Amino acid sequence: MNSFLPLVFCFVILLCSVIKGYFVAYPLFLSLVILLVTFSYQGFPVKSLIKMAFASTKKAFPVIKILLLIGAVTAVWMAAGTIPALVYYGTQLINPQYFILSAFVLSCLISILLGTSFGTVSTVGVSLMIMAREGNINPHLAAGAIIAGAYFGDRCSPMSSSAYLVASITNTKLHQNLRAMISTAWLPLIASSLIYFIFSISNPVEIINSDLISEIPKLFHINPLVLLPAFAVIVLCIFKVEVKLTLLASLVIGFFVGICFQGYSWLKMVNFAWLGFNLEPRMNLSEVLTGGGIFSMLRVSLVVIFSTSLSGIIVGTKTFASVENLLKRASSRSRLFFGTTTVGLASAAFGCTQTLAILMTHQLVKEKYKQERLDNYELATDIENTAVVLSPLIPWNIAGLVPATLLMTDSGFIPYAAYLYLIPVFNWIQFKLTESKMQDDF
Repeated sequence: MNSFLPLVFCFVILLCSVIKGYFVAYPLFLSLVILLVTFSYQGFPVKSLIKMAFASTKKAFPVIKILLLIGAVTAVWMAAGTIPALVYYGTQLINPQYFILSAFVLSCLISILLGTSFGTVSTVGVSLMIMAREGNINPHLAAGAIIAGAYFGDRCSPMSSSAYLVASITNTKLHQNLRAMISTAWLPLIASSLIYFIFSISNPVEIINSDLISEIPKLFHINPLVLLPAFAVIVLCIFKVEVKLTLLASLVIGFFVGICFQGYSWLKMVNFAWLGFNLEPRMNLSEVLTGGGIFSMLRVSLVVIFSTSLSGIIVGTKTFASVENLLKRASSRSRLFFGTTTVGLASAAFGCTQTLAILMTHQLVKEKYKQERLDNYELATDIENTAVVLSPLIPWNIAGLVPATLLMTDSGFIPYAAYLYLIPVFNWIQFKLTESKMQDDF
């Protein structure tokens, strides 16, 4: 049995589940079963396939730990008054008329400092999303701007783990890669900013709900000290402290702030960390200031387990090896970049994580780049401009699923994440224009 049709069938199942709004873990599990049956018929021992899946899943455990920590930190930040304070101060600093643009720019700046999209979304992103809901702004539009901005730093921050990964596998220097990232990002960044400016004008907000501003000081003790958990994250990230330790430190500080400033007991704070923060139903902001918690991330963790198992089988059986033959047909720089984009998109869809998308793309295209005498820096730049930014646009890839979950929205944000798809589009156009100019010179 050829594996192409089963793979296409799995992709259709995943796509339909997203369109219908089904929990993506179910179609992922079904796809896992389909591929197990397919490859067993092709001669792969079932025991060997299960080992491939389990080996890949084991690599996801550190990611799951971080996801659970993020869930706990988000809830504790709400209880400590950190997120309410960010919202309170933010509503007075951000011009509501340009909220969408401001959300994008602010997310870009924070993501450069933190170097992590998840950290950006779970901190300032959640605060911006609360403001958006209170301002009656389309939540998908707001989430698209926030997530697009969060991946600006994920792509070109010196503290980005994905940037380190790309530099490592391509044997290139990180800071030289970052210069290439900036040079290939400025035009998409300007175009994205213009798009979000237009969205801001076409979605005017006269004033973010005044009840939000007046109620927050009544429910929380607001002062600069409650921002300590957020300040700790920024400082520790600047000093390149491990993400897990950074989150743990912020969690501990948040516990103390919640107890000392907001008057919660240790038991109550533990309950928030596990089940998520919530106010009494009768309170005005009970539907706005809610969420987070370890429990809320368990569903996402289940998706991570199934998705990494699926990608483990695909990588282990070398299913995409035939893609290398297709790349050999690329006869120009623009066609090669288009081929890399296609491979990056497929790797993001079937790898289900940004890390696997990067690794699979590199594995599949590196030989072609050598044949074309393109150096490792060009390869690194193309991977950053394809696999890295395309991963969040796949609804079941955790690069997009986790931020969407943290922002309490769904894959509806994808059409509004302009920066993420303008990066490959503008770079492909640039290659085409360069080739056209060279032909005219001859």
